Amino acid sequence: MAQRVVVVGGGVVGACCAYELARAGYAVTVLDRGAFGAGCSHANCGYVCPSHVLPFAAPGAIWSTLKTLFQRNSPLKVRPRVALANLRWFLGFARRCNARDMMAAGRAIQALLNSSRGLFDEIIRAERIECEWVSKGLLFVFQTAKHFDHYAHTDELLRREFAMPAKRFDAAALAALEPALRPGMAGGYLYESDAHLRPDRLMSELKRVLIGQGVELREFEAARGFATSNGRATAVLTNKGDISAEYVVVATGAWTPQLNAALGCRVPIQPGKGYSVTMPRPALCPTYPLIFEEHRVAVTPFASGYRIGSTMEFAGYDERLNRNRLSLLTETAKLYLRDPLAEPVQEEWWGWRPMTFDSVPVIDRAPAAPNVFVAAGHNMLGLSMAPATARLVRELIAGVAPHLDPAPYSLARFK
Repeated sequence: MAQRVVVVGGGVVGACCAYELARAGYAVTVLDRGAFGAGCSHANCGYVCPSHVLPFAAPGAIWSTLKTLFQRNSPLKVRPRVALANLRWFLGFARRCNARDMMAAGRAIQALLNSSRGLFDEIIRAERIECEWVSKGLLFVFQTAKHFDHYAHTDELLRREFAMPAKRFDAAALAALEPALRPGMAGGYLYESDAHLRPDRLMSELKRVLIGQGVELREFEAARGFATSNGRATAVLTNKGDISAEYVVVATGAWTPQLNAALGCRVPIQPGKGYSVTMPRPALCPTYPLIFEEHRVAVTPFASGYRIGSTMEFAGYDERLNRNRLSLLTETAKLYLRDPLAEPVQEEWWGWRPMTFDSVPVIDRAPAAPNVFVAAGHNMLGLSMAPATARLVRELIAGVAPHLDPAPYSLARFK
């Protein structure tokens, strides 16, 4: 009889873990406190972006963060009460805002990103997943010459240290490349290795594939802890009863700290609130997905729609939709695009990104039991890292040689 694995969390990381494990012959149950795919995996910007190797914790990030305490509507916003209540996390972040830690985190991030980029191609082809997958790149756009010129240092770092080249476009070349941009942009950088997809379509397709594999999906069922015997977890305790398990994978994103006691450790994750607005494609729709680096806002053109997203708000577990944050997105789009908006607005959304203070996810055994694994803390890159995370989880459970070095993702680094 196949060994039972219970995957706690029905977001993209949990779904990919279930896929890998079911393919390997395990009997898999996925449970989620809400609907499958309805959390942070639902309406993000859909980037699969090997270009995003540099961590949030980097030189200069401390000052940028401190400034948000006093700015009314910054793309990055930290609520003072949240900073004070979670001082240990913010101090850990501050300690890692240096070049050495940035590079170490970047290499750990890149390993997952590069592996996942290839795995996405394989999975989408093998399972015939219809998720509006486009692999033509990601375009960073700069409004001012100052910021465009300054980014040349980042471009050089990415080329030298991470073998991540971009095509540089001056003002005239950028205007020809992307006619949807307003005149007067300073320039841009195109990362041709990147791709994008529509996240809600991906989650719907993964649900179809998992059901076809015989995976059991249990929605609106929250995990409360684990039953144990002889030092091993034997069941997941939920609000609807117990689910027996030989192995457990905790892929609960920003909710993971609520299981700290059961996991036997402190998983240092803070919810970083991101927002998006989804609407039909405007008449003059961008050809490329765009990042407006100076304003930290992103635009994704899907075949079936158009999304403006991003921003980062550390507001704790606040479930309110902050309309000022949505306005920041749409007003920024007007600065860059000839035809920035369309009607009607189809969805206004927010989600909690699971932010670790070193910008690196956790993929490791939990101290409480050797058959419980944590796969969480993917920061802003859960979609981009999910397939490689899942493969590494499956390799750790099976006890086979991992395709990536698991050491950078260990819980031991937080001791």
